[in-house]
Amino acid sequence: MRDDAVDWLRLCLVPGVSGAAQRALLKAFGSPAAAVSASRAAVTAVAGAEAAKALEAGPDPDLLGTTLAWLAAPGCSLLALGDVRYPAALLEIADPPTILHAMGDTSLLARPSLAVVGSRNATQQGAADAFHFARELSGRGFTVVSGLALGIDAAAHRGGLAGPSATVAVVGTGLDRVYPSANRALAHEIAQRGAIISEFALGTPPAAANFPRRNRLISGLSRGVLVVEAALASGSLVTARMALEQGREVFAMPGSIHSPHSKGCHWLLKQGAKLAESADDILAELGAAPPASPLPAGPAPEHEAEPILAAMGHSPASLDALASRTGADAGTLAAELTRLELAGRVERLPGGLFRQLAVP
Repeated sequence: MRDDAVDWLRLCLVPGVSGAAQRALLKAFGSPAAAVSASRAAVTAVAGAEAAKALEAGPDPDLLGTTLAWLAAPGCSLLALGDVRYPAALLEIADPPTILHAMGDTSLLARPSLAVVGSRNATQQGAADAFHFARELSGRGFTVVSGLALGIDAAAHRGGLAGPSATVAVVGTGLDRVYPSANRALAHEIAQRGAIISEFALGTPPAAANFPRRNRLISGLSRGVLVVEAALASGSLVTARMALEQGREVFAMPGSIHSPHSKGCHWLLKQGAKLAESADDILAELGAAPPASPLPAGPAPEHEAEPILAAMGHSPASLDALASRTGADAGTLAAELTRLELAGRVERLPGGLFRQLAVP
């Protein structure tokens, strides 16, 4: 544990002292120890009477003790403004957190990274795309950043872990909690092989207001943000907006015009986001070097073996449309579609539509 941890926590765990006030105090007094030791009058002159009163009262003793005990555990650390380990990319954003709680390999925070975000209610194809893009990006030297949510975020983290550059999860709770609980095993794997960070104190629950703040860190850490699937009312679009405000690139993956999961991505593309049909589109835009050797070719198309897939193409199709294209009766088609769905080749969509899934 760092020697000055208590001073940083006495400054940053106090309710009522904003990040802007914390930074102003550090600028005025030079260190957290000097800031928390300054007179009430001196603190008032810099940060206002309310902040001075709160700082004089100090943090909750139980929270302070719990945090110090947590920091003593293997793999847990505190990153503060001015540290060599503090992510340099966050110094470029308007409201960098004064401290970050971290678990895992904090050296990942200094490496080139790209955020991959999207819908919590992802389709199978969307989750597969997020995994494959993230795995490719990780293999080409980019750490994958996301928010540990269900759906696209979880698939992106798994893809990052499948490559050598791993993944960073930015969460909207204290690091003693896992939200959502369904991602508990994934969170533990990221803590072992990647990194998890939060600006929130231990014990902080998953309040709605926390997630936009988390999103600014997801985009702030990254050179760009890829949105895989998103509805028009989506937190992923908030992350994309923040990325633009921070001068980061925004990429969007196109989808079916029939899918509500594609509406947000298509809106982003209309607003000038860059089209991402492959990881190479992103890497070329970011100036990344091409792979040293050609990537292995993908599996051969299965159209000859599966005429239904050939008739379906890459857009959603109804049972009636497939019957018209193939000449097969509805009963035969329904049975074959069920078989293909169980084999992971076809996805059933709302409205009686079916869509072909990419081969892993």
